Amino acid sequence: MVVSGDSRGEWWEALTSRELSKMQILLQEYNTIFVDEAQRIPEIGLILKIILDTMPKIKVIATGSSSLNLASRISEPLTGRIVTYRLYPISMGELKDFSTRYEIVTQLEERLIFGSYPEIFSRESLGSKAQYLKDLLDEYLYKDILDFSGIRNATKIRDLLKLLAFQIGSQVSLSELGTSLGMSKETVARYIDLLEKSYVLFTLRGFSRNLRKEVSKMPKIYFYDLGVRNAVIGNLNFLKDREDAGKLWENFLISERMKKMEYRQELYSHYFWRLSSGAEIDLVEERNGKLNGFEFKYSAKTAKSPKSWTTAYPGSSFTTVNKDNYLDFVS
Repeated sequence: MVVSGDSRGEWWEALTSRELSKMQILLQEYNTIFVDEAQRIPEIGLILKIILDTMPKIKVIATGSSSLNLASRISEPLTGRIVTYRLYPISMGELKDFSTRYEIVTQLEERLIFGSYPEIFSRESLGSKAQYLKDLLDEYLYKDILDFSGIRNATKIRDLLKLLAFQIGSQVSLSELGTSLGMSKETVARYIDLLEKSYVLFTLRGFSRNLRKEVSKMPKIYFYDLGVRNAVIGNLNFLKDREDAGKLWENFLISERMKKMEYRQELYSHYFWRLSSGAEIDLVEERNGKLNGFEFKYSAKTAKSPKSWTTAYPGSSFTTVNKDNYLDFVS
C-alpha cells in the first residue's frame, strides 16, 4: 500500500486519528506500507509505532525529501527499531551498472551542468531539464525549508544560497556572509545548518594536526547536486561558455566520492588541507588509519605532492584525479 503525506483521504483520516480499529481496517490486509513525504503527517512517529506494535507482520518504508522533521518525528518513538538509508542523486557507481563507459564519459559535461537528480535523465531537451531544475528549487527546496523551519524571509535564504553557490571550493567566512546579507553570523550558521539538513549543501572542514601553519577555521561548502547549484546562480551554460569548470569538477568529484563511500558503508572522514603559505590539497580522506590526499584537475594534467604535506604526514599518499582516471575514483 502506498500513501503520501502530500494528499488527503480515507487513509489520512485513519492514520491521523490514531484509532487502532480504523487503522486495522485500512491496513491489516497489507504486508508492506510505503509512506511518501512522511514528515508532513502530524506525529508520524507515534502512528508508525502503533502500526508496528499492533500489526507486527507489516513492514513500513517511510521516505521524506528532507530530514528537517522526518528524523526527529520518527526516531524517538521508534528508537532501536529503524534502519536509516540516505539516498543521494544518482551516483556514478549506479550509472556504471546501466551504462557503458563510453556513455558515462560522453555525458560527463551534462552531469556537471544539470546534475544527477533521477528526473533529469528522463528529460530529453535542455529546456526541459532547465525547467525541471527551476521547479525543483521553487517547489521543493525553498518550500520545504520555509515550511519546516519557520523562516519567514525567503529572500535572505535565497541570497545566502546564491553567495554560497558562487563560493564552492573556497573557504567561507560566516562573518563576511552575514555582513553581505545584513544578518548575524549566528543566523548565517543556522541557515547553513538548515540547508545541510535539507541535503542541499554539505560542509568540508580543514584538516589539522595542530601544526601552526595549517588553516582550518573556515569551512568549504559544496552542493550535493550541481544542477541545483547551477540553477541557483541561473547559469546552465555548457563549459565552453563559463569560467567555473574547475569548481564544478572539484564539487563533482568530492560529492561522488562521498556517495561511493556511503553506499559501500565505508568508515571515512573527508577534509581539505591548506597552509597559510598557500600550499593546499583539495581532498584529504582519512580511512583505516591512513591519510590519502587528492588533487583534482579537469584536464589530463597531473600535480606533484606538496613537500610540506609529505613532510608533515610521512606515510600518507597523494593522487591526482583527472579526466583520465576519475571513474575509478568515484565508482
